[in-house]
Amino acid sequence: MRREWLTGLIREVHVASKGTYGYRRVHAELTLGMGVSVSDHLVGTLMNLEGVRGLPGPTRIKRLRGVVTADDLVNRKFFRSRPNELWVTDITQHRTREGWLYCCCVLDAFSRKIVGWAIDSSQDTRLVLNALDMAIKTRKPAPGGVVHADHGAQFTSWAFGNRIRTAGLMPSFGTVGDGLDNAMMESFWSSMQIELLNRQRWNTRLELTNAIFEYIEIWHNRARRHSSINYLTPVDFEIQSEMNTTHARTTHLTR
Repeated sequence: MRREWLTGLIREVHVASKGTYGYRRVHAELTLGMGVSVSDHLVGTLMNLEGVRGLPGPTRIKRLRGVVTADDLVNRKFFRSRPNELWVTDITQHRTREGWLYCCCVLDAFSRKIVGWAIDSSQDTRLVLNALDMAIKTRKPAPGGVVHADHGAQFTSWAFGNRIRTAGLMPSFGTVGDGLDNAMMESFWSSMQIELLNRQRWNTRLELTNAIFEYIEIWHNRARRHSSINYLTPVDFEIQSEMNTTHARTTHLTR
């Protein structure tokens, strides 16, 4: 009876994830989100018995290593202990029946939260500036943070670099032609490609724009459990981090 009950919960979680979750994230939702005591092995077994599967992960592609043409302040070390210490940014594109749609996102390496984004029918400097402006206005970062990007013309433009420095931040660029130097952003694009973009044909740019908005703000930031942050959502991870920081300060002051 318990296995039948668990199987029903597993189906609910899998459907709520729009069919994207594998057994690890289903297990995280059951234990962390619902308070159900169950092993990941049993979750995997029940999912196999029911034919419930998550989406396959991305195919690993061997990248060519290029030549550094600007300072890399990250050097593939993406871990940060506080918000707004490191933002990574990039552009992706996807075709609709009306034509191409371009999306630029800014991701906080601390929590994996998308803190700024912009969508347009062309990929020019205005696109990346709009995403960066959103991140700066919503997060109000302290001086000294790093904004890491690739060597695309939009990111190496004077306007983009000037906006970074005006906000008291520092620009950083990885190696030319090497996606591993912006691996955290590449990982986000890969997930969005698998979980959203490639799952249907998109008729209009507006239709895809609305879907990307829902994916970023409702799914990725607030609902999707990320293995790299203990299977919490980015919003929950930041809330928990702030609570821990506040508790530590209070404890220190009472001593």
